[in-house]
Amino acid sequence: MPINNYIFLGIILFCIGVTGVLTRRNAIIIFMCIELMLNAVNLLLVAFSKMHHQVAALHQGAASTVGTEGQIFVFFIMVVAAAEVSVGLAIIVMMYRNTHSVDVNFLNRLKH
Repeated sequence: MPINNYIFLGIILFCIGVTGVLTRRNAIIIFMCIELMLNAVNLLLVAFSKMHHQVAALHQGAASTVGTEGQIFVFFIMVVAAAEVSVGLAIIVMMYRNTHSVDVNFLNRLKH
């Protein structure tokens, strides 16, 4: 499959995530959109890594480990995403317990 398809899919997923973050007020949906953006980046990292690995294998031989850096970055992003979800969901649960709502506009009232 050509790399253009992965790039197009990654851009679409990232745009959907950005749109969701900017337009939604529900904190859980905002977290889901952030995860969608992270997965779009992961998809592009794996696609570019695989493309780079194929090019390196042509020039250096089949035993080359060049091009696996993108896959390692994907694991780091997955770890950061898991930590973000655990902390974010804990904040949302505490917010719901105190306000009985997950509307992020309510958080503006905490300034006063």
